[in-house]
Amino acid sequence: MYQHTVPEVSNPLARPNDIAGVILTSHQRSMSFGLDPGDVPVEDPLGRTDLSLLIEQNRLLHRHAVPAMETLYQQIANTHHMVLLTDAHGVILHSLGDDDFLEKANRVALQPGVAWSERSKGTNAIGTAIVEGKPTLVHADQHYLAANHFLTCSAAPIMDHAGNVVGVLDVSGDRRSFHEHTMALVRMSALMVENQLFSAAFEDAITLHFHARPEFIGTLMEGIASFTPGGRFLAANRSGLFQLGLSHAALQTHSFTSLFGLPVAALYDHYRTASPGLLDLSLPSGVRVAARAQLRLTHGHFQATEPAAPASIPQPPRRLSGLRYLRTGDAQLEQVLDRVGKVLGKGIPIMIMGETGTGKELLAQAIHHDSPRSQGPFVAVNCASIPETLIESELFGYEEGAFTGARRKGASGKIAQAAGGTLFLDEIGDMPHSLQARLLRVLQERVVTPLGSNKPVPVDVDVICATNHNLRDRIANGLFREDLYYRLNGLVVKLPPLRERTDLEAVVRKILAQEGGRHTVTPDLMRLFHQHRWPGNFRQLTNLLRTAVVMAGDEHEIGPQHMPDDFMDDVAPAVSPQAAAPLPAAGGDLESMEHALIERTLREHGGNVSAAARALGVSRNTIYRKLAQRPGG
Repeated sequence: MYQHTVPEVSNPLARPNDIAGVILTSHQRSMSFGLDPGDVPVEDPLGRTDLSLLIEQNRLLHRHAVPAMETLYQQIANTHHMVLLTDAHGVILHSLGDDDFLEKANRVALQPGVAWSERSKGTNAIGTAIVEGKPTLVHADQHYLAANHFLTCSAAPIMDHAGNVVGVLDVSGDRRSFHEHTMALVRMSALMVENQLFSAAFEDAITLHFHARPEFIGTLMEGIASFTPGGRFLAANRSGLFQLGLSHAALQTHSFTSLFGLPVAALYDHYRTASPGLLDLSLPSGVRVAARAQLRLTHGHFQATEPAAPASIPQPPRRLSGLRYLRTGDAQLEQVLDRVGKVLGKGIPIMIMGETGTGKELLAQAIHHDSPRSQGPFVAVNCASIPETLIESELFGYEEGAFTGARRKGASGKIAQAAGGTLFLDEIGDMPHSLQARLLRVLQERVVTPLGSNKPVPVDVDVICATNHNLRDRIANGLFREDLYYRLNGLVVKLPPLRERTDLEAVVRKILAQEGGRHTVTPDLMRLFHQHRWPGNFRQLTNLLRTAVVMAGDEHEIGPQHMPDDFMDDVAPAVSPQAAAPLPAAGGDLESMEHALIERTLREHGGNVSAAARALGVSRNTIYRKLAQRPGG
């Protein structure tokens, strides 16, 4: 397309060059750092406070990169990979990944707060991309450290407008799941972030979007260049540099007019017209390009904004995990997942029963993720949380002026928003009886009529509903329509409560892995977990562990001392020393007497640790620590 090239400016979408030479040079650097291929680095990731501070220092990078990461992850989900964002020094700021691979990644500290520079980890895609300033693929035993040979990693540096590396976007995964297209996805995602950062850096400027092919304007291929209100060159993105054929340094002597052959005054005149079209401009090489400008000038003599904004990174859908991620070894749950898997894509409505907090919405998300509708929206409605006066407008939408306080131009309802995807009706048993007939009609006729309108709107949705009620009892009491019940219960499954599941240890490990993977639970605390009734099920366990991770801080083990008072009070009888030894004879050692006093006080208070602690004038944690230290404890 272009008839000129300049050696120091490369096509930003070009493939990585000379991989073998890059790896060899990187290995030599790794050796010079004193690293041994057999080293297994012991990492101490940044604590929450320090990591939060680092993210704040890189807030623009983080803000613009996270949406791109989520979009990228949607394209590689279920392939044993994870997406990582680092700062300019290779410290991981954020990660997204397949749950089964996250556990493997945590073994080599591929997690937020850990540095993956070459000096720290030897040859690896992140660190080597920073040094080379180019997209870098490091596969299997190309990694310097043998501990990382199970990985395949594709990384692309994220550059600022001056060509400095400000971060790295990386996809790492199991070497056996290597795909050549991954690097292309990473490079494109990094360019998306760069273009967003570029736009954020030059808000008070003339910004020109250009390309020889008009259809490429607004895409990753477009060149972008910014100028002062007077037309002096400020910066260009990598595609802009490539198309202009000049280095960043050389462009500092240029202006808008010298580069594109159009006076700045003529540019302003063009955008004073009612319907300005694309500009026809000429590059210094003579290549003709189509262009459009954004005139975001707040301090200059002209104030205007070109109405058509450049294409931005779309907000990605929610990250949903598939059914296989829910398989953690419990036989009851396995049966549920097997039954659900057989009706995927068959148009059969699914009803999920279970106590509060058993993961009904998580199962609904997994069903959507694995269904043929996975690219469509997943819209969840909690029928119990929406006020009865608003639930009709929330579900069915409304026209302008349908009621006092309605938005201008109206609003689409949740059912219409789920078109082409999945509608999840949580707590369906609490839906007002007056609306159940309307919902039944929507499900039967596949059309929805907004409030204040007489025009039905076709909708194509799969329906999943959930409840913690016994709907047959509610039907008997006149609280739920029987015809709606039979319309919704194509397949009925019941999730077991946490207290009945046999995979508690696996569930705890998975939750902790999602919280950074730095913590484990002591055997003593795990015994208490097994003895607890878990009335709040997984919601209670998740919140408990998240709080415990914060309380533990830099300690790697979570124990009873990190649990809240109400939890320990609930399990206190389980630690009651009912068979405690009698008080030792006078003259016994002080430690034994101390243990005996604690045990006697616990007996006197029926095993209530909090009451015993108050009676002894010590903290609950002191009692737990002393009991753990007693002989045979």
